[in-house]
Amino acid sequence: MSLAEVLEKLYTRRRFGIRPGVDRVCTLLARLGNPERQFRTIHVVGTNGKGSSSAFLSSILTQAGYRTAQFSSPHLVRFNERFRINGSEYPADSLADCLESALDAAPEEATFFEITTAVGALVFSREKVEIAIVEAGMGGRSDATAALPGEMTIITPIALDHADYLGNTTADIAHEKAGIIEPGSSVICADQEESVLSVIRRQCALGNNLLKLYGSDFSASRNPDGSLDYSGIHKELQGLVPGIPGRYQIRNAALVLAAAELLDSGGTPIPGLALRQGLAGAYWPGRMELIAGTPPLLLDGAHNPAGASALAEALADYRRKRILLVTGVCSDKDMKGIYAPLLPLLDRVYTVTPAVDRSLKDGDLANFFRAQGYAATPCGSVAAGIKAARSEALPGDLILVCGSLFVVGEAKAWLENIDFTGIRG
Repeated sequence: MSLAEVLEKLYTRRRFGIRPGVDRVCTLLARLGNPERQFRTIHVVGTNGKGSSSAFLSSILTQAGYRTAQFSSPHLVRFNERFRINGSEYPADSLADCLESALDAAPEEATFFEITTAVGALVFSREKVEIAIVEAGMGGRSDATAALPGEMTIITPIALDHADYLGNTTADIAHEKAGIIEPGSSVICADQEESVLSVIRRQCALGNNLLKLYGSDFSASRNPDGSLDYSGIHKELQGLVPGIPGRYQIRNAALVLAAAELLDSGGTPIPGLALRQGLAGAYWPGRMELIAGTPPLLLDGAHNPAGASALAEALADYRRKRILLVTGVCSDKDMKGIYAPLLPLLDRVYTVTPAVDRSLKDGDLANFFRAQGYAATPCGSVAAGIKAARSEALPGDLILVCGSLFVVGEAKAWLENIDFTGIRG
């Protein structure tokens, strides 16, 4: 069967929703011959920056000569994006075969994400991957990816998100996310609020984990030209140029450089040139992705308050006369928190309805902006929103597309004239 045909079977599993726990995915992995034991795993958990951090580390390890995999979710345009080897998406025909095998072996109530995680392990095993960078879906100890034994955990900034599943405080969320840490393994942690850091310290003390913290064990600073200087655990590196734009990427890059240092000192050699070239060669679509044109489009997947704050800060690097916002959100998101950092920067707003489940209607979102004192035009689809913004843009304007990864994915698909298969999970 083609990948499209097999995916239709997988999509029916979404009826089971999100079910915390690893029992079902462990059963599935065992039926597949435990492919997760054939490669090394590095876990990446947190609220924001997981995908970018994973892309940075994958690029560095690839430059160092290791056959490296990256597992991520959700995808922007194509399901294949979730499975990358040495930076390239896994081919559709081969992926269809692995997915069919996993569906045939899956327990009756295995969820969409559990099966997808097992597919990743099967793909990476068949392709003889040496190291897999595995991004958690949204949790930690109860996330399907916890079934893959990790030798290291990278923790990106933790903020409030998915409170219905993870907890109502950042400390609760940190407890869930830090639960993925394997006893005795290494942990590299971003700067966190004190309540979050206390939870992570306690988890690491219980597991006898080596913990390295941003700000005390390593750090990075931004130079006027946009490059960064890294002060690390063992190394000092100057003039590094991250391939993924955005001021906030400096912290993600520092996290990954610290992880690479620990890998190197632990017997996985990573030359200094691989650090520099890997950082520069990293690419992660939909994160501060500038599409050239008149006017240019800036795509960013900011979909929670912390991500929106980082986006607002990063916009200082973009010269423009006005910002025209094309935006849509899912109905379960914190609209006020997402848009508060951006509102002072906006000149015009065009609301859209993302083509995914639980999306907020464009008219309802327009009403939200009107209540904040901003004129907003409901446009329907993402394509219609971009067309409307383009029609009213003046020389020097910038069109910003954000609010949801699914809005960004839909925009990319339309711009590239390809089918969009945005799926939550």
